[in-house]
Amino acid sequence: MECGSVSGAGKAGYCSGTASARPRGSRRRQWPILSRPRMRVPVLTYHSNNISGNDYARNDHVALAEDLRLIHRAGLRIVPLARVVEVLLGEAAGSTLDGAVALSFDDGSWFDWHDIEHPSCGLQRGFAGILRDFAAETGSAVHATSFVIVSPEARTELDRTCLVGRGWWGDDWWGAAQREGVLSIESHSWDHNHHTLAVTAQREQRKGTFRSIDNHVDADAQIRQAADWLDALLAPHQSSLFAYPYGESNDYLVREYLPRFMHQHRLRAAFDTEAGPVHASSGRWQLPRYVCGQHWTAPEDLARLLDE
Repeated sequence: MECGSVSGAGKAGYCSGTASARPRGSRRRQWPILSRPRMRVPVLTYHSNNISGNDYARNDHVALAEDLRLIHRAGLRIVPLARVVEVLLGEAAGSTLDGAVALSFDDGSWFDWHDIEHPSCGLQRGFAGILRDFAAETGSAVHATSFVIVSPEARTELDRTCLVGRGWWGDDWWGAAQREGVLSIESHSWDHNHHTLAVTAQREQRKGTFRSIDNHVDADAQIRQAADWLDALLAPHQSSLFAYPYGESNDYLVREYLPRFMHQHRLRAAFDTEAGPVHASSGRWQLPRYVCGQHWTAPEDLARLLDE
């Protein structure tokens, strides 16, 4: 896995070679299940750390800006990922997702939010700025979910091992993002069980995969601990969505931990990186996403994907 792509999916990293939820207890309207078959929503995923040039194939910032315009030209609209989950769970009408696409970003570095002078690729417009530019240009509603690595200690270490050690993985922007409403902050686990970390929240230190998070102690450390920390930081916002690091799940998480211990971790759905749109029949703990650089590498590829 390239350090520049902490998720393990997508393009290589740096040119330099370095690498809103509802209040608990409230009630939602339950929509008739007959509305759900309309559902077909591609969820597109980008990694703001993926910068190894300034062209579409090597820079997710360039790709995101171009893809937003492609989505607009295709007559599609962008909806919050939380709305996709609401429809899946029968809490909103399926018609609210007609012609819809959802966006997600993984890892949660400063490149999601800030404009940053890249050491060898020059000034990079942050993902949030790209979304704002698109909204101002087209008048279209826009929203994305940033799945962030939660542990402050892990992010400090990853900033050295996967970026360039300039403090570009802080959480100072998360509250502002949540309040503005262009980005929602959700969990990408406590420490990603990342292979470059000295110690991770995995009992046997089997790093570099999330499939090794296969027991209650490790799952609580990676998933519940992250939700608790985010909820404390971003109150009154409460985390409700999860994206598996590396896009990897396992039977224990999908069939045991996530469905049986909802009262503890409080999540409502989880996303992997299996290619495909979200359908009415998709399992809530294993929802698919398309990843830029992995499932498409050019605008024409995305156009075909959206037209499938």
